[in-house]
Amino acid sequence: MVTKVKTAKYTHIPLNQDVEAFAGYYTPEKEVRMEYKGRELLCVTGHVVIECTCGPHHTCTTANYWYATVPGYILNWQAEKNEKGLPITEIEPITDITIQNDIRQIIFKNESVNRVDFW
Repeated sequence: MVTKVKTAKYTHIPLNQDVEAFAGYYTPEKEVRMEYKGRELLCVTGHVVIECTCGPHHTCTTANYWYATVPGYILNWQAEKNEKGLPITEIEPITDITIQNDIRQIIFKNESVNRVDFW
């Protein structure tokens, strides 16, 4: 029996540079390669600024928080570059909810972030 692992490509964007997004921007600040049960995964931490969020009765506020994004397990570190010369790492997304929750708790313990998202 052959099982196929789903892979994806993560493009490393420059750290400490704002990236415009809908209603604000985000700033990736650090890439962390962390070991988890004999495998290495990639975690990117940074800061998000939402310049205007509107709620009921047209109340608008700003928001900001620190985040972590986990693209997945590292399969092939910076093995290629895109057309802009940015490095690309082949990763395996982490889809198991139990594993995600375990990793999430480790990240909350070790990084100053408000939320952790997975690809």
